[in-house]
Amino acid sequence: MRNNVAEHGKEPEPSGVVAVTRALSLMEAFQVGESTLTLADLSRRTGMHKTTALRLARTLALSNYMVQTEEGQWRLGPATGWLGARYQAGFDVNNALEPTLYELVKQTGESGSFYVREGEVRSCIARVEGPHSVRHNVRIGERLPLNKGAPGRVILAFSGTTGEIYEAIRERGYHISTGEREAEVSSVAAPVFGLGWRLLGSICISGPSSRLTKAVLESHVKTVIRAANQLSYALAGKRSVQTPKAVSRWHP
Repeated sequence: MRNNVAEHGKEPEPSGVVAVTRALSLMEAFQVGESTLTLADLSRRTGMHKTTALRLARTLALSNYMVQTEEGQWRLGPATGWLGARYQAGFDVNNALEPTLYELVKQTGESGSFYVREGEVRSCIARVEGPHSVRHNVRIGERLPLNKGAPGRVILAFSGTTGEIYEAIRERGYHISTGEREAEVSSVAAPVFGLGWRLLGSICISGPSSRLTKAVLESHVKTVIRAANQLSYALAGKRSVQTPKAVSRWHP
C-alpha cells in the first residue's frame, strides 16, 4: 500500500480525535483583536500544511464556526460566539475557585483566600480555612486595605499602579508580605486573570508570622503561583499576546 504523501504530495487526511484537535487549533490561532487571518497565517500558526488547514476551515465553515471573506481570508463564524455565550451563561467562577483554594490549602497547610478590588479596598469573596487551630481569621465579605498586605499589593500592581514596589511585583509575578497590615500576619499572593486576561483579583495563603516566616513563605511561592495560573488559564483560556509576562514565565 502506497503512502498518501508519496502518492498525492500532501499530508494524509486527519482522522478521529486528531482531526478534532487540528480543527480546534485552527480556531485557536486567532488572537484577541484579530478579525481575519490568511490561509498562510493559519498554516504557519498551527504548523499544518495549507491543504490540511484549508480542508478543515471549509469543514468548520459548514457549521458556521469559520467564515471565508470575499477577499479569501478567514474569520471566526457566529457559531463560536453562540458557544462562548452559552459557556459564560452557565459558568460560575466559584466552580473553579473553590476547588483551587481547597487544593492550595491541602498543599500548603495554610488558609487560602481570594480577593477582588472594590473601589479603593479589597474584598474577600472566597476562603478556605487551614487545619491549624492558630490561624489568621478573615470573614468572607470583609474589606481590607489595598496598599497593605500581599493580596492588595498584587491587585494594585497588576492594575497598573506605578512605583518601584509594583514594578517588582509585576516582574516576579507574586508578592510576600510579613507583618505589613497586621504585625503578626504574613501572606504570599499571586494574580488571577479572567477573559481577555483582565485582572480578576489575587489568590493567597496567610497565617501567623510565627509560623509563616519569610523562608516558609518563599517555599510556598511556586505552589501559590501554580494555583493562580491554573485558575487563570481555566478562566481566560490558552496563552495569547494579552497574557502577562509574569504568568507566561511561570507556566509549565
